[in-house]
Amino acid sequence: MLTTILNFNLPAFIVKFDALAEVLVTTLIFVFIGIVFFAVAYGILSRIYPIKKEIEEDHNTALGIVIGSIMIGIAIIIAAAIQG
Repeated sequence: MLTTILNFNLPAFIVKFDALAEVLVTTLIFVFIGIVFFAVAYGILSRIYPIKKEIEEDHNTALGIVIGSIMIGIAIIIAAAIQG
């Protein structure tokens, strides 16, 4: 009974290494590009706002939420740009 319900076609799950390696290398390249853009965006924000002083010394929770929201927005934009 269980074998008829879970009747998988196992050869369909096997991926050739050439195709997997090509996709893996492309993915790693896009991850690196995304991290670089993310770091540049954080660097620009840290030049505009004194993030370290406000969050660490003054415990400004509101600025932390705003910076986090900006970073999530930038991450979504980068992900959409990479995905195409």
